[in-house]
Amino acid sequence: MPILRSSHAVDLEGFELRVLRIPLVSPFTTSFGTEEVREVIVVRALTAGGDGWGEIVTSASPLYSSEYTQGAWDVALRYLAPALLERRMVTAEDVAGILRPFVGHRMAKAGLELAVLDAALRLEGRPLGEYLGAVRERVPSGVSIGIQRDAASLVAAVGGYLDEGYARIKIKIKPGRDIADTAAVRDAFGAIPLQVDANSAYTLDDIDTLAELDRFDLLLIEQPLQEDDIVDHATLSRRLRTPVCLDESIVSHKAAVDALALSAASVINIKAGRVGGYLEAVRIHDLCRDAGVPVWCGGMLETGIGRAANAALAALPGFTLTGDVSGSDRFYARDIVTEPAVLEDGHVRVPTGPGLGVQIDPVALDDFTVARETVRR
Repeated sequence: MPILRSSHAVDLEGFELRVLRIPLVSPFTTSFGTEEVREVIVVRALTAGGDGWGEIVTSASPLYSSEYTQGAWDVALRYLAPALLERRMVTAEDVAGILRPFVGHRMAKAGLELAVLDAALRLEGRPLGEYLGAVRERVPSGVSIGIQRDAASLVAAVGGYLDEGYARIKIKIKPGRDIADTAAVRDAFGAIPLQVDANSAYTLDDIDTLAELDRFDLLLIEQPLQEDDIVDHATLSRRLRTPVCLDESIVSHKAAVDALALSAASVINIKAGRVGGYLEAVRIHDLCRDAGVPVWCGGMLETGIGRAANAALAALPGFTLTGDVSGSDRFYARDIVTEPAVLEDGHVRVPTGPGLGVQIDPVALDDFTVARETVRR
């Protein structure tokens, strides 16, 4: 049965939003395109009892989803934050209901909810992991590797991450960069835990190509078809031996219910930003745990704020597959928290301090800020 979770109400005085632009240590290429700089929105909930922090994980352009930085910035400042401030006394559990009248914008809602939750838990002196129901002190760490220049470059990148101790390798694929790349990694490293992520790059017309991936003994193939192709994913799942995992398609608890009912996936990737927040993520976790469906925690190139929250989420009992909670230095030479996540024997520790359990580095935060606005009640 789901665990009952509740947090104290906080007296909201305002929200500060910042757009950050943080250089990546190397370009990150998927079927959607290439990112060299991470553009992200950081949310600071200003309360009478202290501040809380959240992260809106949109990208600069609406390629992964319909949400993007400037759209999230506008809706958060114009509608979402004022709605929460109008209520004034708010618990984290209230946020989704207050914001429900505003259609969509799940990433923006998730960032605001996390900031409220962090403020409440810091006030209580309670760690996020304890609140969510974490059962582990650290979580196994997988690494997501973007599409490289060629197969040889991919093999070199995989070798480097294996040497660092990552417990699972995920490689991005797209038409023309799939079978040969996967074969090269298998040939070079044998039976390592390996999965592929298509980021919606295929259709059912590619079913023969996707079936070729069966020979590589993959952990799963992630989101091969378009976000709204639930029925086609069910068709594909019946054709493949490789487990099909849904990512972009799972935008809510209801979407997860539908996907499982149609047997469209045998694994689900849970991203808190994509589904509207960490409380909705836990609901999906509980659903899948009760159905015996494994889940894992995906990543959105989070800063130390979202990375700490993801570590806490990935420590729940149903997260039986290694997720993308990597060390901060996988993406950033400099993070915005004073103690970024680090890889220890293939694992990342779940923070144990109050709330998110991390402290913001104000100098780094200012250095990466390109826009800043505060809305007060």
